Amino acid sequence: MTYCVAMRLDAGLVFLSDSRTNAGVDHINSFRKMHFFQKEGDRVLVLMTAGNLSISQSVVNLLREKLEIKKGPNLHKVKNMFEAARHVGDCLREIHNRDAAALKDFGIEFNASIVLGGQIKGEEPRVFMIYAAGNFIEATKETPYFQIGESKYGKPIIDRVVSRKTGLDEAAKCALISMDSTIRSNLSVGLPLDLLIYERDALKIGHHHVIDQDNAYFNHIHSQWGQSLRQAFAELPDPDWKHFK
Repeated sequence: MTYCVAMRLDAGLVFLSDSRTNAGVDHINSFRKMHFFQKEGDRVLVLMTAGNLSISQSVVNLLREKLEIKKGPNLHKVKNMFEAARHVGDCLREIHNRDAAALKDFGIEFNASIVLGGQIKGEEPRVFMIYAAGNFIEATKETPYFQIGESKYGKPIIDRVVSRKTGLDEAAKCALISMDSTIRSNLSVGLPLDLLIYERDALKIGHHHVIDQDNAYFNHIHSQWGQSLRQAFAELPDPDWKHFK
């Protein structure tokens, strides 16, 4: 399992992913789930994956292979983010055509989901959710974020805090709280984390941080958020059952 979140804001984009994979409680490993493709001054594309690791790794390797071959479409040649999402979807279908039947013979579902976000010169920053069938949807003003993987624990804080007008620093803080809530409730999500912050129209990666167990800021969030929640809970009045309506 994994947890990834991407936020599309007026100020830019925020991406956060964990790196834990597991095949049971006695077999836990770390694999990177955030990948980025950059042509400074022209485009920045960030891809995060969840689901079957072999499928997602195959898609990423195929995307990079197409960049090296330089024939046909690739992420450095597509004209806009819609075409980029379609290209990733096509690569996902290519892997499906190659592997899905064999996986099915072994009782393994073809399961993968991808978040693709970024900006190509000449258009707005955009974020897409790409499904296992290669189809996709785009984040909107009303729904400015996407989650993949183990999303339910980290969703409430994002729903309460994040809007398109949220600043990048505040959104990054909210994403980290969302991740901390998920890690606390699900052992299949864990450190280290990849945090990437992209400022609108920069056309280059601004901040990319790998967060491990020694990161002072994340540890502060972990302890302070828990204390603040307990304090807020304690300050709420107990129910008055005689006048409960």
